[in-house]
Amino acid sequence: MRAMSEPSTAEPPLPPAPGAGQYVALDFVNSAIALPNGHFVDLLGTPAATSSWLVERGLAPADVDVQEMCATQLRSMREHLRSLCASRVAGLPALPTALSAVNDALSRVPTAALLHWDEKDGPYRAVPCPTNEILDHALATLAASGADLLTGPDAERLTQCGSTPCNRYLLRHGRRHWCSTRCGDRARAARAYARRTEPGT
Repeated sequence: MRAMSEPSTAEPPLPPAPGAGQYVALDFVNSAIALPNGHFVDLLGTPAATSSWLVERGLAPADVDVQEMCATQLRSMREHLRSLCASRVAGLPALPTALSAVNDALSRVPTAALLHWDEKDGPYRAVPCPTNEILDHALATLAASGADLLTGPDAERLTQCGSTPCNRYLLRHGRRHWCSTRCGDRARAARAYARRTEPGT
């Protein structure tokens, strides 16, 4: 990663799903969005867009410039976390490759202050500065958020949006199974249309 030349101005097509403000991992897995009529938006689709996404969430400094190799690694982590969310929602075993990818990311960045030794002042502890390891820091943060989501008290509320073709995940509130008002309106309209077109009605 290096200094960024131009910021991306890609706007998300939908507001954040319920729970995305609590768990950056939920926002992360929802950064690939399936829309009606076969449209698809990837908020990490280019290096510039990935840079903007990370900066906006405090996962990288403002002058970061994500290269394609790093963007590819982030998109790969997103698919692993999506796979784990899908397994959790469906009550199915997780793919070993997805678990390995998340655990690898978690182990890349130390969570405790490490012991150092200065020749003049002796021993001291310090958390490594992630400036030279921006990607590892971002991946570890996203993986930790995903692990917290999947194992914490909100895990039971994790569900997939019930409006086809939306592929986003959310934390369910009451009976709501939609990630946005737009998806809820579309689901209600589809049900109303199905009732009107049923044979014998």
